[in-house]
Amino acid sequence: MIRVFLLDDHEVVRRGLIDLLQSGGDIEVVGESGSAREAAARIPALRPDVAVLDARLPDGNGIDVCRDVRAVDSTIKGLILTSYEDDEALFAAIMAGASGYVLKQIRGTDLLDAVRRVASGQSLLDPAVTQRVLERIRNGVEQPRELAGLTDQERRILEFVAEGLTNREIAGRMFLAEKTVKNYVSSLLAKLGLERRTQAAVLATKLLGH
Repeated sequence: MIRVFLLDDHEVVRRGLIDLLQSGGDIEVVGESGSAREAAARIPALRPDVAVLDARLPDGNGIDVCRDVRAVDSTIKGLILTSYEDDEALFAAIMAGASGYVLKQIRGTDLLDAVRRVASGQSLLDPAVTQRVLERIRNGVEQPRELAGLTDQERRILEFVAEGLTNREIAGRMFLAEKTVKNYVSSLLAKLGLERRTQAAVLATKLLGH
C-alpha cells in the first residue's frame, strides 16, 4: 500500500480527495490536515510515502511544508496540488524538493497515477520547465562582486527588497514563511555590511539596475 498524507484547508475537498485516493485499492490515506503548521509537525512522525500538499493555505503553504518535511526525512515525496499555474510557485516547488506539481483541475485517474508515479520515485515535473528553472539558477545575470557572497535565495530576496516589497509580500511571492524571509534579510544585510533594508534597496538598485 502507498501511504499518503493529505494537506488541504477545505474539508469538503479533503473528503473528496480521500475517497478518490482510497478508491484505487493500493493507496491508504494515513493522515490529513487543513493547517500547514500542523502538517509540518505530523508528516515526519507518520512517515507517509507521499505528502499531497495544497500550495496555498491560510497559515502558510504546501511548498514550505514540503521543504520542512524533506529536511527532516528526504524519503517522503512531496506532490504539490494547486489551483494556480505560476512559474514562481513552480520554481519554489522545485527548490523545495517536490517530486510533482499538478493543478487541481487534474482528472481523478490522473491524480491516482501521479501519486503512484511519485511514490515509485519518478518526477512529474515537466523536464522542459525543470531545465528552465535550472538554467535560471545557473545563468542568472552575472553577479556583481559585492553580491558574490549571497546565496541564490538571498539574491532573489534582495531583488524583491529593491522593488520595495515588504517581508510579507516577499513571503507570498516566494512561498516562504514571513519569519524565514526576515531571517534571510538579516543574513544578507550582515553579508553586505549594511544595517537597514533601505540601504540594501539602494545598493541593489545600483548594482542590479532595478
